[in-house]
Amino acid sequence: MRSAFVTGATGLLGNNLVRELVARGYTVKGLVRSRAKGEQQFNDLPGVELVVGDMADVDAFAASLQGCDTVFHTAAFFRDNYKGGSHWKELEKINVSGTRHLLNQAYRAGIRRFIHTSSIAVLDGAPGASIDETCLRADADADDYYRSKILADRVVLSFLEAHPEMHACMVLPGWMWGPADIGPTSSGQLVNDVVNGKLPGLIPGSFSVVDARDVAWALIAAAKHGRRGERYLAAGRHMTMGQLVPVLGRIAGVKTPVRQLPLPFLYTLAAVQEIYARLTGKPILLSMATLRLLIREEERTCFNHRKSEQELGLSFRALELTITDTVAWYRDHGWFEKHSAGTRGVP
Repeated sequence: MRSAFVTGATGLLGNNLVRELVARGYTVKGLVRSRAKGEQQFNDLPGVELVVGDMADVDAFAASLQGCDTVFHTAAFFRDNYKGGSHWKELEKINVSGTRHLLNQAYRAGIRRFIHTSSIAVLDGAPGASIDETCLRADADADDYYRSKILADRVVLSFLEAHPEMHACMVLPGWMWGPADIGPTSSGQLVNDVVNGKLPGLIPGSFSVVDARDVAWALIAAAKHGRRGERYLAAGRHMTMGQLVPVLGRIAGVKTPVRQLPLPFLYTLAAVQEIYARLTGKPILLSMATLRLLIREEERTCFNHRKSEQELGLSFRALELTITDTVAWYRDHGWFEKHSAGTRGVP
């Protein structure tokens, strides 16, 4: 593995993966939807070749796959919870069909190694139970985003059945945090909202928090050591919002809310926000899909990393270091001042 193609290169995971690959001496082509955004993300990292394209039209950038030996697929449509309503058409087009087209075009380009970024969304278990890669989620227990990730995994496995020369495996991240989250994703927006005093209270649910740099490391380790067709967890540390927010506030040096928002208030807020989203098309703080997911998944985020530790050598850095680096990056880049009027905050 010397030349890599990275989809979703400007995303939180993608950009940290690109940086790790370059640091290890690999040549990298990064798929970006916006050249300006790509140049902004990698202006301090010469040598990365930007490929402008979109997972909704893989054929348009397929020629750029030539000359690469490994594809790291990190791109996905996941911002549906910011918009309210249903977005199955986009989820299916990008997360499911896009993965299928990418596999086909990569194979045609002579690539025989494909590392797919899956999600803990494809796993399920009883509250408080230890969940590993064998605990697959039933379609009936999945919302649209989770279902798109389940189907994308099936696309990868079906492709392997039909193409014995292809090597592919899947890495399953939890809720990713880390520096250079210019989206921002839900974690980055939560940092901004907490620092700017825009979080009205604590929400229910639990999470598995992981540093995107550790997930990037896991992806590279999976390319080198992962077994064909296998899943590898990189979910991180089980936490509740009540545990996470005070740590974030202490590191950022700000006061944080301590009261739990009652469920009736949250359902009312989500309903109002859904109407606002339909009228304005703007991102929202809390959608009904997000709220239902938070309630459904509470205490179902205790993941067993034994397989990844044994086969990939995976380990996780301290949560405090991840949050410190995330806050420092936003502060150094002036985000807390520029984005103080933001409204998104609940992941």
